[in-house]
Amino acid sequence: MARVTRIFHNPMDSRQHTEVECGWAKVSSTAGEPLLQLSTYGSVQRRSQPKVSQTLQFDENQARQLLSVIHRTFPGLESDPHAL
Repeated sequence: MARVTRIFHNPMDSRQHTEVECGWAKVSSTAGEPLLQLSTYGSVQRRSQPKVSQTLQFDENQARQLLSVIHRTFPGLESDPHAL
């Protein structure tokens, strides 16, 4: 599990990665602040039962930065307050 402390642009080329499912949850830090938690689950090729592969947690400031990156990456994306 990792709590994101900084988001920065990394302009390296990337290959196509394995497709996985991602779950999200609103959790609390030890200080009681809300965190967005994103967890990926093993690919369908995995032989065992699905289990969490990676988990990232974002506080409000990092979530704000992530939202900014998402809007820069997908400029036509509109916010849908009813999604999920």
